[in-house]
Order: sequence, then structure tokens, then C-alpha cells
Amino acid sequence: MSRHIQITFDAHDPRALSFFWREALGYVHPGPPGVDIPEDADPLAAWDEFLARIGVPEEQRNAKSAIEDPDGVGPRLFFQRVPEDKAAKNRVHLDVRAAPGLRGEERMAALELECDRLLALGATRLRRDEPDPPMSAGLIVMTDPEGNEFCLD
Repeated sequence: MSRHIQITFDAHDPRALSFFWREALGYVHPGPPGVDIPEDADPLAAWDEFLARIGVPEEQRNAKSAIEDPDGVGPRLFFQRVPEDKAAKNRVHLDVRAAPGLRGEERMAALELECDRLLALGATRLRRDEPDPPMSAGLIVMTDPEGNEFCLD
């Protein structure tokens, strides 16, 4: 029997980092437990209201955040506030599959477009690895706004 997983990020600003990854992956912020949110409403505003209503002090309201795949296929991403800075290269990273099925220049052009979109959201570009068939189709290495490495693959 397989298991469902959740990927957890340590962060200085869980809300901001969850927003970046929400936009990067097309995920959604789930609403608070027991709260029905209209389709056009902001789930983060609903969380602010919920946390205030249950008495969570304002300085603790950005301690955690989460996003989910709206189709229920991909893993849930959870973001938790930690005081320390990121100290070294990730031992695990995400590969964002931005050009599945594409090859050569068509693939790299699609990765460049996605790279530009993510740069506008606060990502940083580290390098581009050119295609080297048959071992590599090419990729772009980036970091999220808090320095976590990921690849556009």
C-alpha cells in the first residue's frame, strides 16, 4: 500500500513562501477547518479571520501555512516558521516539470518562459544546464524567495 506524503519547508515567512509556491505550482490555499469559503474569496483572509476568532495572537498567525493540489494528485506543501537561516544546499529539492514531453530547443524555450514567470514572483536563477542526450534533456536551476533550490525540468 502506498503512502501519501506532505513536503515541509522551514521558512522565515510561511505565508509569503506558500504564496510563491502556490503561484509556481498552480496549487491553492485550503480554507480553515469548518469554514466554507466562496469561490472568489481570499482563503488567506479567511484564515486571518479564523485565527483572530479563535484567539491566536497576531504575532503567531504567520507561524504556519499550507497549499494543496486542487486536483488532489500532488503532495500537500506545509510551511513552518523557524528562526534560523538556511545554512547549506538542500539535500532534497523539488523538480518542477515545466516542459514534459518537449525536447531540444522547444523544451529549453518553454523552461525559459517558466523561469521568467517565476523570477517575477521572487525566484532567483542559478544556472542553465544545456541538453546532453541521452543523459539529460536540459534544465534550469533556481531558488525560491528563501533560497531553497529547485529545478525547472
